[in-house]
Amino acid sequence: MSQIVVAGALISGTSLLVAQRRRPPELAGRWELPGGKVTAGETEADALVRELREELGVDVVVGERLGVDVPIGESLTLRAYLVTQTGGVLHPHDHRALRWVRADDLLTLDWVPADRSWLPDLAKHLGA
Repeated sequence: MSQIVVAGALISGTSLLVAQRRRPPELAGRWELPGGKVTAGETEADALVRELREELGVDVVVGERLGVDVPIGESLTLRAYLVTQTGGVLHPHDHRALRWVRADDLLTLDWVPADRSWLPDLAKHLGA
């Protein structure tokens, strides 16, 4: 069975929060939607709330699914959700940097390959 990895699309107005990876070396410096693995006994929403608290220092409410499932290799499935920040202060605990981008910026970023599948859906949600 595939391990689920969840990612959060935190949108504020017409801007999306993106995070720059610190590791592994082949992905370092690339941009992604933050998130992480769902652990045993956790729902996808619970995992995303936990991961964003750990990685970004924020509390979120998980909303609707975004885009399609993205297979990574043979053992991982990446799944994105829209999230809304409800508390906390953004800080890159696990990333090199955080940045707010608009729809026009999406195609200019060096995305991790898996997250590129969601760019059309993200652009729609950002009003492009």
